[in-house]
Amino acid sequence: MGIIHLDEVSKAFGKNKAVSDVSFTIEKGRIFGLLGPNGAGKTTTIRMINNILAPDTGTITINGQIASPLTQKMIGYMPEERGLYKKMKVGEQLLYLTQLKGMDIKAAKKSINFWLDRFGASDWKKKEVSELSKGMSQKIQFIATIAHDPDIYIFDEPFSGLDPINSETLKEVIIDLRSQGKTILFSTHRMEQVEQMCDDICLFNNGKTVLQGDLREVKASFGKNTINLEFEGDGSFLDKLEGVRINNRSTNFAEIRVLNGQNMQEILHLAIDHAEIHKFERVQPSLNEIFISTVGEDNLKNEEVA
Repeated sequence: MGIIHLDEVSKAFGKNKAVSDVSFTIEKGRIFGLLGPNGAGKTTTIRMINNILAPDTGTITINGQIASPLTQKMIGYMPEERGLYKKMKVGEQLLYLTQLKGMDIKAAKKSINFWLDRFGASDWKKKEVSELSKGMSQKIQFIATIAHDPDIYIFDEPFSGLDPINSETLKEVIIDLRSQGKTILFSTHRMEQVEQMCDDICLFNNGKTVLQGDLREVKASFGKNTINLEFEGDGSFLDKLEGVRINNRSTNFAEIRVLNGQNMQEILHLAIDHAEIHKFERVQPSLNEIFISTVGEDNLKNEEVA
């Protein structure tokens, strides 16, 4: 059944149906990415898994048990809205939160010291949270989530507010947790992080799942219909292309999604006529392109996609 299983789960707030008949399974020891635009239903789903909200219909099981206050103890949860006590010292706060999760004081102190050191934050132990920057607070929130060593971790937008160096540290820790057999669910808008980390994905739109499965299999199912083009010269020729969508366009690069059977050789010939080509590579679409393609419309002109 998997360590987390949702079966036909729905949740409405008044007339707004935030989640509609959602089903998916997260297997033990894998990283599962929950993706979708703002308002798609990701956070509502996460809150139901954490038993903060109850589903109107359908069932959620954690390790074979219906989601309840008991299953909450199996999970380390970092919400998108951070919840640290601003006037409390970092060390005291982490000790309090780990003890709430059932750790004895000796084990809690050992774990807290380990993770503060891992994040280069040992000197912050006596600081109040109000003294920390947003990125520093984010790291403390992350430590509060993982310090009690649960089997399941749920992170809602974990990379928000982090610079590239700290994002990389966070990514390394999440991958380390997976190597220890932990199960990780996280939602994010950062598609590059998903591609680097996730085993499985579930894409939400308008409260429903529209695409899910093993990340490699999902990408393979879209075929090699994308061109990575690196060039030097006037890139205005890209505006002449029809039957394509152009993503990630910059001065000397474009990711070109070929639609409706457009001939790739014609694209190459046009590029050669107008610029010096350094790279012309046919690849599977990026996850960002799959995201746009699935939740949006396949607009043929690149200027229609912003």
